[in-house]
Amino acid sequence: MNGIVYDTSQVGLEAVLKVWQLKALHVLWSSPEGAKSFIVWEKVNKMLEGETISRASIINFLEAMRETGVLSGEQETGKGGYHWVYSPAMDEAGFKQFIAKTLLEKLMREFPDEVREAIKRLNR
Repeated sequence: MNGIVYDTSQVGLEAVLKVWQLKALHVLWSSPEGAKSFIVWEKVNKMLEGETISRASIINFLEAMRETGVLSGEQETGKGGYHWVYSPAMDEAGFKQFIAKTLLEKLMREFPDEVREAIKRLNR
């Protein structure tokens, strides 16, 4: 996930994902067999109750998640050409570990001494 932004004013996964992005992942976490972007888009828009998100936004998000290994995908041929069928490469717990690992690795590269000291203070 390129450029994770952690918003400390939010809680849970909403600290790193927009509401619609989290809903898209929940759609796929509840569909281990996978789903096409159109299905994810339809379900997310129903879940948003009055708000809408564009199909392009869903496709771009799913592709970004596939490229970083959060999702897996297989191309299938069908009406209109090729389609990606996305499926979870990690469950919600695995995704949380991925976020924690990614953020900690970045912090350790940038501020190793300060991170070690902060961890020591947490353990006291």
